[in-house]
Amino acid sequence: NHFTENNIMNKIKSLLGFAALTVASVSFTAQANETITIGATPVPHVEILEVVKPILAKEGFDLKITEFNDYVQPNLAVADGQLDCNFFQHLPYLESFVKERGSDLVNVGGIHIEPMGVYSRKIKDLKDLKDRATVAIPNDPTNGGRALLLLQSAGLITLEDPKSVTSTPLDIKENKKNLNFKELEAPQLPRSLDDTDISIINTNYAIGAGLNPLKDALFIEKSDSPYVNIVVANSKTAKSEGVQALVKALKSPKVKKFILDKYKGAVVPAF
Repeated sequence: NHFTENNIMNKIKSLLGFAALTVASVSFTAQANETITIGATPVPHVEILEVVKPILAKEGFDLKITEFNDYVQPNLAVADGQLDCNFFQHLPYLESFVKERGSDLVNVGGIHIEPMGVYSRKIKDLKDLKDRATVAIPNDPTNGGRALLLLQSAGLITLEDPKSVTSTPLDIKENKKNLNFKELEAPQLPRSLDDTDISIINTNYAIGAGLNPLKDALFIEKSDSPYVNIVVANSKTAKSEGVQALVKALKSPKVKKFILDKYKGAVVPAF
C-alpha cells in the first residue's frame, strides 16, 4: 500500500507540474504581440501591408498601419520616432529628402516597382500631342525629374543632363512641341486630366483614381526602372526585430503572388 500511495503521490505531483507548465505556457502565449507601426500611402502600399499582417501575427508582431496621402509627413513621423517605418517612396526621393532636411532615415529593403505613366483624356496616342500642349508633372524634386526623364524616353523633350533625376522644366534643352509645363502635387495629378493634354502620374495615384496603367497609359516606364519602392526606417528602428521581420514578410512568396495577381503588371515585385 505504501508503494501504491507513493506512486499515486508521484503521479499527482507530475500532473500538478504538467498543469503548472501548461498554465505558464498559456500565460506566455497570451502576452500581447509586439507592435510595429508603419505609415503608407493607400494603393498599393496599404493593400500589400494588409497581406503581411497575418504573416507577422504568427511571428508575434502586430502591424499597425497609418495611411498618408502625401510624401512628406510619413518621413517626418519616422524621423522623429512617431512611427517605426514607412512604405511609400523610392530611393531617389529618400536621398533628396534626407539631403534637404538632414533626416535620420535609411532604406531597409526594396519591395516593388510602380511604373510611372503618361495619361490623357484628350488624345489616344502621343503622336497626336499638339504644339504648345499643356503637360502636368509632379512638383516634388525627384518625381518631377522622373517625369521629365519619361518624356525624354518618349522622344518629346531632351534634357541638359539626360540622366539627372532632379531635372526641372528649366533644364529642358530641346522642346520641339513647345510644351507648357504645369507642376502639381502628386495626388492632384489624376484630377488634372480634364485641364491638361497629358499628365504624368505615379502608378499608386493612377490606380487609386481608377486608371489601369497597362491599359490607360499612353507611355509607361519599363519594368527595369530604378525607382524601386522601399521600406524606410530611422537608424534605430531599422535594426529592430519588428522592422526586419516586416521586410522579410514583404519579400515572401505570398506577397509576390498577391502583387502579380492583384495588379497584373501595373505593380512589379522587386524581389
